[in-house]
Amino acid sequence: MKRSIRSALSTGFKALALAALTLAPFAATEAHAGATLWNETNIQYLWGGQFKNFDGTKDTQSTITVEHANAWKYGDTFLFFDVTNTEKDNTGIYGELSPRLSIGKITGHDLSAPFVKDVLVAGTLEMGQGFRNYLYGVGFSLNLPKFNFADLNVYVRNDPKQSGSTYQVTPCWQLPFSVGKADMLFEGFSDIAGGEGNLVFNIDAQPRLLLDLGKFWDAPKSIYFGTEFMYWHNKFGVSGVNEYAPQAMVKIVM
Repeated sequence: MKRSIRSALSTGFKALALAALTLAPFAATEAHAGATLWNETNIQYLWGGQFKNFDGTKDTQSTITVEHANAWKYGDTFLFFDVTNTEKDNTGIYGELSPRLSIGKITGHDLSAPFVKDVLVAGTLEMGQGFRNYLYGVGFSLNLPKFNFADLNVYVRNDPKQSGSTYQVTPCWQLPFSVGKADMLFEGFSDIAGGEGNLVFNIDAQPRLLLDLGKFWDAPKSIYFGTEFMYWHNKFGVSGVNEYAPQAMVKIVM
């Protein structure tokens, strides 16, 4: 009985998460029609020199990232794509689409609780060269003092190239603060994933510390400069491959 209940819940969440992925283009259309609550698009350039290869050597890496996020009537959407090493032969392209549907807004029930603003069905599509991974689960929009946003998504993770399935927990956040006359942002995310098939438990964390340069040019919140630190324990799920890579970062908000 417990197994059948778990199976039914898993199937339900998967169906709703896939619905969220399907509805993402319509959410964007509705946003353009004026129903969006907020949206932001930015372009980033990152460069660092401590990226670890599987043979133990280290290499430089440049990344151009485009991010977009919006909130609409029944949920929110986040997407990004990275283009790495455009100046080299090993150029890579990777992206994610992560829409969420608000259970509270759809049903008309207030699902808020201490430190929780809303509960959502969450889905993510990971897209790279030669692979696609699907994640589905539940998301929490958190109510934390002083944060612009703080979210926590808990997923079931299915990699078609691996046997079975596993979990992934993804917190993301943005916290503004000031140091004297300088406005700063502390933002980022972390993917914490269990072992699956030949892959082992791994953590991919990418926190950022950014200075609002635009403020000094009478254009606040338009251009940021700072650093993103990449910490990847068991990189790509490969045991013993750990990466610590600080990067210089420029972020331009459109």
